[in-house]
Amino acid sequence: MDNKKVWFVTGASKGLGLELAKKLLAEGYKVAATSRSEESLIKVLGNTSESFLPLEMDLVDEKSVKSAIDKTIGHFKTIDVLVNNAGYGLLGALEELTDAESRKNYEVNVFGLLNVIRNTMPILRANKTGHIFNISSVGGYYGEFPGWGIYCSTKFAVAGLTESLAAEVKSFGVHATIVYPGYFRTDFLKDSSLLLPQNPIAEYKEVRQSESAYKDDINENQPGDPVKLAEALIKASEDQNPPLHLFLGEDAYNMANQKIASVQAELESWKSVSVSTAL
Repeated sequence: MDNKKVWFVTGASKGLGLELAKKLLAEGYKVAATSRSEESLIKVLGNTSESFLPLEMDLVDEKSVKSAIDKTIGHFKTIDVLVNNAGYGLLGALEELTDAESRKNYEVNVFGLLNVIRNTMPILRANKTGHIFNISSVGGYYGEFPGWGIYCSTKFAVAGLTESLAAEVKSFGVHATIVYPGYFRTDFLKDSSLLLPQNPIAEYKEVRQSESAYKDDINENQPGDPVKLAEALIKASEDQNPPLHLFLGEDAYNMANQKIASVQAELESWKSVSVSTAL
């Protein structure tokens, strides 16, 4: 009996999504993979088969999202695991990024993700089972990175909405997990995945230094192995009590603990003010 789950993975033509799709297919799972280009998926993962369905999908077009999900149901009959991985980075100071640049990052990283959830949940709800992985970032928990304010805020939004989602879908037997990756060796920091401001302001020295560090030093030197991240997601998907918060990478683990300690210290330091506001 074939009991392998059907996974729906967005942003699967490169990076973490590609490594996850490869790992899933190698282990006998069924995979519906999306990208802005079906051809790019076929090039790296192969043609349509009994176990693989490449799908061209525009995250910000809800009709396109619904069409991709309908095709998945037509091919595999169901969806068991959803991985919202598609998105891109934006590195620029809050002042120098235009309204259009900032809104576009939200359109893809947040509202595109919501389009996929909105159109997948009816299937999971009817099945009374399922698992949604929303890929945030350690920057969606620890945001003290000059130049990453808009990007981090999109990932904070993903974390926040996933916490509510988990509470909303629990009674349907559906799990939701926020994934906070640290630095993994993918093409995230390359020009194809990381956008810079059209009108940089030279006075933001810390932002320019951050830009230089990420593009020249951190890129291609990240400590995380994307294959091991894929293995971690598969492991969590098979657990009866998966985590709501999943930090991946020793760097992410350490930054999370640093943030927790900092907030705890400030809570105690300002406790007298915090509790003094009652009537």
